[in-house]
Amino acid sequence: QVPLIESGGGLVQAGGSLRLSCAASGLSFRSYAMGWFRQAPGKEREYIAATSAFGGSTFYADSVKGRFTISRDNAKSTVYLEMNSLKLEDTAVYYCAAGLGTTTTPNTYHFWGQGTQVTVSS
Repeated sequence: QVPLIESGGGLVQAGGSLRLSCAASGLSFRSYAMGWFRQAPGKEREYIAATSAFGGSTFYADSVKGRFTISRDNAKSTVYLEMNSLKLEDTAVYYCAAGLGTTTTPNTYHFWGQGTQVTVSS
């Protein structure tokens, strides 16, 4: 009922910036908490950041705090992830997800996008 489509991934040099977008269809976007996760080859899916429903309070994993910024535009049914000071270890497939709360575990989110590849090079 809530398809999510990520965009904005690509190749970027270490130290650079990239902004990801996740667009949701339907008119109930504002009632969902939204999260960003990433998965690198051979690793578990990792929590990055989340924003709460309605008011849009934000939360971050320690690994990205101060570098990444999550935001949401309820009028556009879109959540964003601004990534700055990118490192080689940020290379991963990035996924957005919708759920009932800003949890840190992937299996608590109900809806997922297909992911967008972010590759950081030097």
